[in-house]
Parts: sequence; structure tokens; C-alpha cells
Amino acid sequence: MRKTVIITGANRGIGRASVKAFAEQGYDIWACARKPSEAFEADMAAEAARTGASITPVCFDLLNEEEVRAGVKQILREKRDVDVLLNCAGIPCGGLFTMTPLDKLREVYQVNVFAQVQIMQLVARRMMRQKRGCIINLCSVGGIEAQPGYLAYGSSKAAMIWITRCASRELGPYNIRVNGIAPGLIDTDMGGFKPEAERDKVLGRTSLGRLGRPEEVAAAAVYLASEDASFMTGHIMVLDGGRI
Repeated sequence: MRKTVIITGANRGIGRASVKAFAEQGYDIWACARKPSEAFEADMAAEAARTGASITPVCFDLLNEEEVRAGVKQILREKRDVDVLLNCAGIPCGGLFTMTPLDKLREVYQVNVFAQVQIMQLVARRMMRQKRGCIINLCSVGGIEAQPGYLAYGSSKAAMIWITRCASRELGPYNIRVNGIAPGLIDTDMGGFKPEAERDKVLGRTSLGRLGRPEEVAAAAVYLASEDASFMTGHIMVLDGGRI
């Protein structure tokens, strides 16, 4: 039977690149996006036709706990094993510590942390019954480096790093691996939220001197999901082009 993967944030950026990468590896995919659209469904149908994968669009808003629960339950109702969960969805946010409203902090945490944990919990219960599975969370070097101006985003990604490691300990006895990927600056819409001067400063101390490509992060996710990484769990893979 073909392997399966749930990918959130599948409509653009790293999530969209991951749909392509996993489809090319022979996975059937539940491609999750915030809201339905003809363009998204047509894109997924075209990718399915190109690769021969089964790609099922599933839509739910990470800001809405009930929608998240309903969306994941829609997937789990198919009674198929879930081999991989790839949490790509997230939102950026810039703002100084003293200028970040608590409402904005709550919004970022709801999308970048609470909804991710909710999805992990729901899917992990299926994986625990299977006695196997792989969960991959998109973290960020922003959760490792403390930089001024990124209280909400950076701390939310730091939380996901801790959660990834904690979940790896708890789920390891069930043969479920939990890893994270911490990209640096990636050439996506989300990666472009930094001011140009700040991007140039970061690239100036990056060994490769360029932005990363979504396809490079997607390839790392495929590796983490593969048997080649079967002894890897609780690991945060940094992909930042040598940000020293």
C-alpha cells in the first residue's frame, strides 16, 4: 500500500514544494489549506495527474479550533494509516517586545503553536494505534537565535522546538519519530516579511550568501520521513545556509 502524508500549509511556499516532493516519492497526500478555492483545487489536481499520486484537498482555519478538529477528523475517517504528518503552516510577525499587543501574540501562538499541537495530538493517537509514524514540524532559526523585533514569531518557534523534543520522548515507545526543521531565510512570501536591509544583513553573515529554496526544505522533510532517518528523533535540522 502507498504511504500517506498530511501536509499543512500546502497551498504555497514550503508546504506546496513539499506536496510536489512527497508526490514524486509515491506518497498519497492530504493537502491542507486555510480555505477552499478553485485555484488550489486545480493546482492539486494537476499535481496528482502529473505524479499519479492521490492528493486530497482539506481546508480548515488554524485560528479556529473546531475547524481544525473537523478537518483532521475528516482525514482520519478514511481509516487509512497515516505515515507522516508535516506541519508547514504558520504566520510571520514582526514587532518589538514593548510594541507587540497581547492579541497579536495570541493570534501567532494559536496558529504557530496551539493549532500545531492540536493536529499533532489528533494524528498521534492514530499513529499510536499503528505503532509507527513520523511527525515533522517546521520550526525556524528564529526560534534558536534571539533577535530584537520578533517576540511573537521567534518565541512561537522556540516553543515548537521544545514541543518537538518533548513529543519525541513521549511517542518514541510507540515507534513514532518526531523531528523538526529550522530553516533560515527561504525564498517564499513568508520569508519576505523581513525588511530588505535586515535580509541583506542576515545574508551577509550566511556562508552560502543566498536565500534557501522551498524545494531544499521539502527535500529535507522527505529525508526525515524516510527509512534513511529511521534512528533520528528529537532532532532539529538547521537549514540556514551557514548562518554563523
